[in-house]
Amino acid sequence: MTIDLSQGVTPVSTRVMNLSHFLTESARRLGEDVGFVWGERTWSWAEMEARAAAFAHALTHEFGVRKGDRILVQSANCNQMFEAMFACWRVGAVWVPANFRQSPEEVAWLAGSAQARGLICGARFAGHAAACAGQVEFTIALGEAGFAEDYEAIVARNIGMRPAPVVVQRDDPAWFFFTSGTTGRPKAAILTHGQMAFVVTNHLCDLMPGTGPGDASIVVAPLSHGAGIHQLAQVAHGVKTILPAGEKFDPEEVWRLVEHWRVTNAFTVPTIVKLLVEHPAIDRFDHSSLRYVIYAGAPMYRADQVRALEKLGPVLVQYFGLGEVTGNITVLPPAHHHPEDGAMRIGTCGFARTGMQVQIQNDRGEEVAIGETGEIAVIGPAVFAGYFDNPDANAKSFRNGWFLTGDLGHMDAEGFVYLTGRASDMYISGGSNIYPREIEEKLLLHPDISEVAVLGVPDPVWGEVGLAVCVARPGASPEPEAVLAWLEGRIARYKVPRSLVFWDEMPKSAYGKITKKMIREELLARGELPGVAA
Repeated sequence: MTIDLSQGVTPVSTRVMNLSHFLTESARRLGEDVGFVWGERTWSWAEMEARAAAFAHALTHEFGVRKGDRILVQSANCNQMFEAMFACWRVGAVWVPANFRQSPEEVAWLAGSAQARGLICGARFAGHAAACAGQVEFTIALGEAGFAEDYEAIVARNIGMRPAPVVVQRDDPAWFFFTSGTTGRPKAAILTHGQMAFVVTNHLCDLMPGTGPGDASIVVAPLSHGAGIHQLAQVAHGVKTILPAGEKFDPEEVWRLVEHWRVTNAFTVPTIVKLLVEHPAIDRFDHSSLRYVIYAGAPMYRADQVRALEKLGPVLVQYFGLGEVTGNITVLPPAHHHPEDGAMRIGTCGFARTGMQVQIQNDRGEEVAIGETGEIAVIGPAVFAGYFDNPDANAKSFRNGWFLTGDLGHMDAEGFVYLTGRASDMYISGGSNIYPREIEEKLLLHPDISEVAVLGVPDPVWGEVGLAVCVARPGASPEPEAVLAWLEGRIARYKVPRSLVFWDEMPKSAYGKITKKMIREELLARGELPGVAA
């Protein structure tokens, strides 16, 4: 029989694997092998599967959770948080993790925005639980707390129960991934079971090929966002997860754990890689087991890239992608990183991920010429299903089936993409478009500068001019005027910032990222924003 595809074909089925099955399969194959480490505690794959199944049984039989219910999570990294993710998926519920450093009022807003049915909350977040109480029907505490029953007690009385995973379709929601909210309120990007299965496969294909049960992965970022997706890929291939004991980032502990557990991969952001590489502990512990140090969330400045390559060797992997595409836009594998400028495409964030198509478009949705700057757009199975209950945002984010990232960049003839910056970061001075990243890259070549952010600020003559906020290297005390003079001749004169200030440290998000929104707020608070009173 010949099928006329031009007339369209109705799928016989869109059913897919429930994501909780990743844990079930690893437990089936690896049983008593260590699957999760937190400080001095270890859990086998079989233990994790049994505990996740027990909590899943409790969710349905004690709390009445049904397929499609949203479960908000307010917790620092811990084993219970990791297990609960698989339990939620097992019953068809939607995992809704919050940035645990947000205020009670902010998390209560997320509960309302997601229309959450229940809350899983760390014991020390009593204020958050109280703020969410009017939004949710039940709360479960991770640890002994006066505001809710303890997760451990719930698991203990349900241990041995193994409910079958709920049947899911390709487009059934699995995860509400909240955007960082750098330009307003966070939006809940809907990640689905089918989409996430592709993402996990793609991560293992493009970011860390050959990864399996003999490997170990260390967590150096909150599991609520990119690190959680990275660890899901580890579970899919039976890779043990190593979680540092302390909540506060400690480079020495990270390097000690890398040596002890022979860690082979890590996912983080460029600022954390920088802190790890520049910490003296890197020279005291053996890190030769590392095969992939994956960084995302922002491009790594060239100066930091070179230092990392010199310390770690050819292990860096960069990927570019937003939460809405779960990171799956471009990849720059180890073979395309090099400490010598002449041996590397400097400034690129890589080429299109397997199964994804990337295009640079103008504001009419047309592909621009090679080397021309435009907005980065993407299509493919990793693109999310849309924002929850937000039709306006959906209308703005999609055009002709392409997801519009809001990032500006250009592409070379071989398909390598170069980020210019967020569209919202660009400023116009005297009629010329200025992209801060180019200026930041140059400033970081100055021997006395460790971190930098450049943004446009109001100016009565030019409309906007550049202001550079810098952090000096330890022991250095550069003069702002001298740094600006040093910059002249290295970039076009009209791109040189009008002013430069030094701070002791940069404000960073919970994920270790420097955001222009936070820099602008701090400038305003300090009274250093030109033309604006504090």
